[in-house]
Amino acid sequence: MTQPAQVSVFAPATVANVASGFDVLGFALENPGDAVTLIRTEQKRAAVISIEGDGGKLPRDPAKNTAAVAVSGFLAKVGFPFGVDIRLKKMMPLSSGLGSSAASAVAAVFGANVLAGSPLSPRELLPFTMAAEKVACGTAHADNVAPSLLGGFVLVRSYDPLDVVQLPVPRGLSCAVTHPHTEVRTEDARAILKKEIRLADAVRQWGNLAALVAALYNGDLTLLGRSLQDVVAEPARSLLIPGFTAVKAAALSAGALGCSISGSGPSVFALCASEETAREAGRRMEAAFKEAGLASDVYISAVNTQGPRVLADRPTDTHP
Repeated sequence: MTQPAQVSVFAPATVANVASGFDVLGFALENPGDAVTLIRTEQKRAAVISIEGDGGKLPRDPAKNTAAVAVSGFLAKVGFPFGVDIRLKKMMPLSSGLGSSAASAVAAVFGANVLAGSPLSPRELLPFTMAAEKVACGTAHADNVAPSLLGGFVLVRSYDPLDVVQLPVPRGLSCAVTHPHTEVRTEDARAILKKEIRLADAVRQWGNLAALVAALYNGDLTLLGRSLQDVVAEPARSLLIPGFTAVKAAALSAGALGCSISGSGPSVFALCASEETAREAGRRMEAAFKEAGLASDVYISAVNTQGPRVLADRPTDTHP
């Protein structure tokens, strides 16, 4: 079968941590996300030839750009049957806590796999995306790349050996994500965390995480809401987000199941039983951020169970 000369792929943004699942749990969104076009070349390398929507902030150096790092690792694995030129279109805010670097890496390596005739499964592509995350933030974590690549909720049980578990998604589960126009550096969000936590807090945290997983399997949204409590990261990181307490209260007043910080922030997510509730939660969260002096972007999305997808048109012509 003739393999395509080029392909365009959309990969979704993600919510990592999901309150009680600090560093081990994440889920994919329908929007926003990133789109990448890969063009086959005869040169045995991955080159970033254009980036749109980043305001000139992202590196074009293939050793530092997450899309190129992921593709280079994949091509080396399959013996460099070709090279690629990469056109990246950022369709989500940078440093948002929504897995921006992960979405770029996932879209790129998924597309490279398509160009190669799909010799690897999506799960087998995960190490290449984790290597890209290490370049972006210094740690090869998987709580953003795994849900973006596999879709739905993903639990990272272990890194050595790597063991990720896909979890069921209750029907109708929707999310409101509000991204305030402020920046929380990942380094600052990490530095503010306590190096040790009390045993009582650890017990409470893993009890909530276990209940959250049980809620997903049983479709028990009431239990899911009770489980969206973070006693490890949220108490410290919320101090970096102006108006967080009011924003969370606004989401819960709209009927959200729970509300917490997406990744390292500053985005705040609210899981809801329906899209209608998510829209109301998003509206109230936006208003609360405005009261705190911050404009914000609101994204309303079902939980994305598909992960990346091939686009019929190039990303400049497509609005996922």
